[in-house]
Amino acid sequence: MSKILLIDDDEKLGDLLKEYFSRFDLDLTAAIEPEGGLKLLEALEPDLVILDVMLPGQDGFDVCRTIRKTSSVPVIMLTARGEVTDRIVGLELGADDYMPKPFEPRELVARIQNVLRRFADTPASKTELHYDGLEINTERRAVKLDGKLIELTTMEYQLLLLLAQNPGKNYNRDEILNELRGIDAQLFSRSVDILVSRLRQKLGDTGKDQRYIKTVWGTGYVFLGHEG
Repeated sequence: MSKILLIDDDEKLGDLLKEYFSRFDLDLTAAIEPEGGLKLLEALEPDLVILDVMLPGQDGFDVCRTIRKTSSVPVIMLTARGEVTDRIVGLELGADDYMPKPFEPRELVARIQNVLRRFADTPASKTELHYDGLEINTERRAVKLDGKLIELTTMEYQLLLLLAQNPGKNYNRDEILNELRGIDAQLFSRSVDILVSRLRQKLGDTGKDQRYIKTVWGTGYVFLGHEG
């Protein structure tokens, strides 16, 4: 049974989802405020977190940012606000999916199952990767460059991990799109170039002699790092 943590101040929603989720082998624990939710995150080590944007005292975006500093647990964000910017901000901060309120419980279950399946399908790998000053901790989803922690969005991190786990392999744009569409279904070919450019800037990889990511003109991108 998968353990799900809900952080939402709507107690009735928590009660409803707890009963409904049990039909799908999902064990829900609910917290109605951020501090309690973060304590439960540490104590329960859930398989997935459902996080509301509108919370008392601290909004869900801040909570998501806090979670991402120490955990790679999948996060689905909920909001009653329909702005596209909310969705973008959530994904940029490290959320893995986004669900507008009101919603059908069955759709939320489907999204949970999809995210859990996506994470389960990720091939087993080392918990730490080291490449010429670059350190990737896959358990904490933390990346350090020359000993300093750098903040990456979910898509930037997943792109870096894809490339770094397969150094020397040339990935074309279509292959990268297929890997990242589960995070943002609206990605398109030009977005890959923009995403790579943003990642390079954060890695300080903007000179003529690329340190980590090389463009293979006309085809795609290859990771240059040598593990050590």
